[in-house]
Amino acid sequence: MEKTYWTLENMPDLSGKIIIVTGGNSGLGYESVKAFAEKGAEVILASRSVEKGLKVQTEIEKLTIKGKIEVMQLDLQDFASIEKFAENFKQKYQKLDVLLNNAGIMTTPYFKTKDGLEGQIGTNHFGHFKLTGLLLDIIKSTPKSRVVNISSIAHERGKMYFDNLMFENGKEYTPMKSYGQSKLANLLFTYELQRYFEANNIDSISVAAHPGVSKTNLAQHLLKKFWVKLFIPFMLIMVQSAERGALPGIRASVAEDVKGGDYYGPHKRMKGFPVKVGSTEESHNIEDAKKLWNISEEITGVKF
Repeated sequence: MEKTYWTLENMPDLSGKIIIVTGGNSGLGYESVKAFAEKGAEVILASRSVEKGLKVQTEIEKLTIKGKIEVMQLDLQDFASIEKFAENFKQKYQKLDVLLNNAGIMTTPYFKTKDGLEGQIGTNHFGHFKLTGLLLDIIKSTPKSRVVNISSIAHERGKMYFDNLMFENGKEYTPMKSYGQSKLANLLFTYELQRYFEANNIDSISVAAHPGVSKTNLAQHLLKKFWVKLFIPFMLIMVQSAERGALPGIRASVAEDVKGGDYYGPHKRMKGFPVKVGSTEESHNIEDAKKLWNISEEITGVKF
């Protein structure tokens, strides 16, 4: 365990850096955008709702920030929106230092994305896979660039259901089963992307992080359940603020000691300061990672 605690005070100066944060209008994304902008980065706040993004931009710019915030529309549940975002970004920017794949949904009722994918894995994994692939050229051409995927401790109970990846017609679907699979997929993608970078001598790294248990609106569907409401007083003891929950992702994005394939999370597992942590044996399954990669390329139409 590290002897010193990493905080926002440890962040390096980010002047001149270009950073994309998906889901930047609330929760962990909001805290990340604010932290990066305060340190001088130009941050692209990618949000499904431009209106919400602009509201957050105004709110953060009232603070003392050295950097700049640009709001861009991005709906990870719509491949056409992802394609448009990537095209617009590449028209305006010539480099990308950090792609923070932060946006996500959790334990929703069964639904399909605009492209017919099961909602949670469609948003949490396939949307970010496509986005990363479409931005790959600019990532590869930016020295020391990073792709950071936000996973969850829920990956520990996750399993890849390759025989029914999309829970077709809701068959065998449960909100937590789907969420666990999507968060495991985030890590399989992270580690396989790092192997891809290394195999092709690309000066970029792929990293992951998880926020522990943080107070955001991510768990809104879970909190509607009666039995969960009973445990809320006890859960509050274990929950940390969104500001603290964002620290592992922020550290993974900008700290100078981060290496490809690292995974960061709170030092007390559910809450605490960001440290390097381990992930399950399943998340390091190379065969599953390659299988998911091939499926992802086929589904998204993006070849790395």
